[in-house]
Amino acid sequence: MDEADETQRDLPLPFPELSGDLPMLPARMVNEYEYCPRLAYLEWVQGEWVESADTVEGQYKHRRVNEKGGKLPSPEDAEEGEKIHARSITLSSNRLGLIAKLDLIEGEGGVVVPVDYKRGKRPHIPRGAYDPERIQLCVQGMILEEHGYTCPEGVLYFAESRERVPVVFDEDLRQKTFAAVNGLRCIAGGGQIPPPLNDSPKCPRCSLVPVCLPDEVNYLSHAGEMPRPLAVAREEALPLYVQANHAKVSKNGETLEVTVDDQHQATVRLIDVSQLVVMGNVYVTTPTLHELMRREIPITWHSYGGWFLGHSIGVGHKNVELRTAQYRASFDEHTCLRLARGLVRAKIMNSRTLLRRNWRGEEKPEALLEELKRYSDDCQHAKDLASLLGIEGMAAQRYFGSFDKLIKKDGDPQNLSFEFNNRNRRPPTDPVNALLSYAYSILTRTWTVTLSAVGFDPYRGYYHQPRYGRPALSLDMMEPFRPLIADSSVLQAINNGEVRPTDFVNAAGSVALTDEGRKRFIASLERRMGQEITHPLFGYKVNYRRLFEIQARLLGRFLLNDIPDYPNFTTR
Repeated sequence: MDEADETQRDLPLPFPELSGDLPMLPARMVNEYEYCPRLAYLEWVQGEWVESADTVEGQYKHRRVNEKGGKLPSPEDAEEGEKIHARSITLSSNRLGLIAKLDLIEGEGGVVVPVDYKRGKRPHIPRGAYDPERIQLCVQGMILEEHGYTCPEGVLYFAESRERVPVVFDEDLRQKTFAAVNGLRCIAGGGQIPPPLNDSPKCPRCSLVPVCLPDEVNYLSHAGEMPRPLAVAREEALPLYVQANHAKVSKNGETLEVTVDDQHQATVRLIDVSQLVVMGNVYVTTPTLHELMRREIPITWHSYGGWFLGHSIGVGHKNVELRTAQYRASFDEHTCLRLARGLVRAKIMNSRTLLRRNWRGEEKPEALLEELKRYSDDCQHAKDLASLLGIEGMAAQRYFGSFDKLIKKDGDPQNLSFEFNNRNRRPPTDPVNALLSYAYSILTRTWTVTLSAVGFDPYRGYYHQPRYGRPALSLDMMEPFRPLIADSSVLQAINNGEVRPTDFVNAAGSVALTDEGRKRFIASLERRMGQEITHPLFGYKVNYRRLFEIQARLLGRFLLNDIPDYPNFTTR
């Protein structure tokens, strides 16, 4: 090598012409790789996507160019002096393995210029634009050249400042483009997600930050700085519950309408609905099903009594890599035991906290709290799942044996009806057990929807063994949250008088909630789900709904070897 040449270029990796079902790399993904390799991996390999204000604004800015207009003649047919002006043209190259949707192609004869629209203002930097945008434009130029056109340069058009920035496709830019293309191919084929950026200013504006969890992963992996509150954006959408007998849910424009016997009951905007919860004999129209699936809004189906039957989603999550890791770990006894120990320990610790905070006896239950602490420590030394199940059973017996001490009595004759002696189910034989069973059913449904949305199979777990029709992973993940969400909501509903003895019916030794009682209890539980708490590990405020998603994604990060251990949630 000449001593004067101080830079050594990357060796190009020859790419064989595409065949079979190998996918082409989109030009946009090459842009994402240059911006952040982890972002490109999440979107391209794992199929993640989250809308943000920036992505929605970008779609709005592209609304005109996405309408096809003009014609792109072949280079052989282009006459000298003929003006070319074609919008929204998709071109690909099997030899390069690339595909691009070009916003606008301008030119004359066989010489063309791709114009790529960008939201925002032109950055005031020496080259007029950042490398990711320049490289994406160069990919478009390379594809045009593969089709026989002459393409020496392109243009970036910044919509907000209405400025055009020319980009010359010189040798340096082409080498950077080839390096980005080859780098994306390598990480896609390698099957290992790149590490997150460290304290990068790019992360706060990234739409995938609640999926990537860059600060959280770095903190758990390297004990770095406390995470910035990136993954806790406010969530306005809420579940829509429909339980009236013979109710009908139909779509009307951008709203859902609920009617009962053709009488209007409620109208809810689709953007305000996070999921549709159907209980009993409720009819959902086909257009409504199509729209909810298109928007990835799940529908959960329950029996009239609240038993969770299943849920409907669209095409489902594309992250096959995550499910592969989930299945692989589920067949490894060491991993199953490791996860199960943490889940059961967190459940016992949170049960202990609930007892300590809500105890209504005259003396504090120091001996009981100490006993539960020993059980939680024993979880760490359980030799197998059977031993762990025994520890959990003994802790649950002591916990529920004292649960009655958490219920407000104070001589109120109504609350005397909420006597609790022991946990029973299938069917529950008293009001408190009926509330607990109903709360656990809703919690199972919530976790099933969350895990499906993240990309997991809710039916393959680690502590709960797979059985027909049982969402084992949902039952696993809800263990630490039984006392925090379900049990806490039951206590709050009883002690605050939100449910009363008249809200229950007794038939054939089974106790169940009435319609009105169910509505009030659902409101109490959903209010609990929306309550903000300070995360004990990360230090930022987050509500329980978003916390479920964070915990599910952290489990995925552990299974994909992104973090060394799964951090269970235990409240202080």
